[in-house]
Amino acid sequence: MSDCIFCKIVAGQLPAKKVFEDEDLIVFHDINPVAPVHLLAIPKKHIESLAAADGEDALVMGKLLHVGSRMAIEQGCTDGFRTLINTGRVGRQEVYHLHVHFVGGPDVLPPMLKR
Repeated sequence: MSDCIFCKIVAGQLPAKKVFEDEDLIVFHDINPVAPVHLLAIPKKHIESLAAADGEDALVMGKLLHVGSRMAIEQGCTDGFRTLINTGRVGRQEVYHLHVHFVGGPDVLPPMLKR
């Protein structure tokens, strides 16, 4: 998609501080981090959201989680991290290209939701 910021990163048209790349995905630092470590893992294939993923995407979905978690640990999240996928308008998805956030660092993260 020509107007998708993540597709532009995949195509090399926009820079990203990458920590991993292969034929299926890229993992890079978020440009607006909310914690000391804030990585995004994206498939190279344009998939609009988690809700739009289908059976053909199952392998890359597993790979996003596996590789992203390894990269979060390598970047310093040795005591844990949060994994988040925002999906659709209600899920507060801002970029409509599937992406997984890996967020952590040396401090304890705040509760995810108010109880």
